[in-house]
Amino acid sequence: MTIQKDAYRRFQEELAALDQKQEADAGKPTGATRMARAREDFLELCKRYDLSVADVVAFFPEEDGIGYLQGLIAARDARPRRGRKPKASP
Repeated sequence: MTIQKDAYRRFQEELAALDQKQEADAGKPTGATRMARAREDFLELCKRYDLSVADVVAFFPEEDGIGYLQGLIAARDARPRRGRKPKASP
C-alpha cells in the first residue's frame, strides 16, 4: 500500500500537534503515564488512518522497525497463557 503524500503530511501534522499538546500540559507526568498516553494517541492515529503493522513499520528506519516488531512479539509472549478449566466431576 502506498500512502499518498497528503495523508502522510496530515499524519505528520497530527503527530506534531500531539507533541505540542503534551508540551503545553502543566506538570510533569511520570514516565509510565507519558508512555500510556503516547500509546493511546498512536493507536488512535492507526485506527483513524486504518494503518496496519506493515504501514507503521514502514515509517521507521529499518532498525527501529525491527525493534518495534520485536517489542510486539515480546509483549504477546509476556501475556500469561490461559489454562484449561478442570472438568467437572459428575
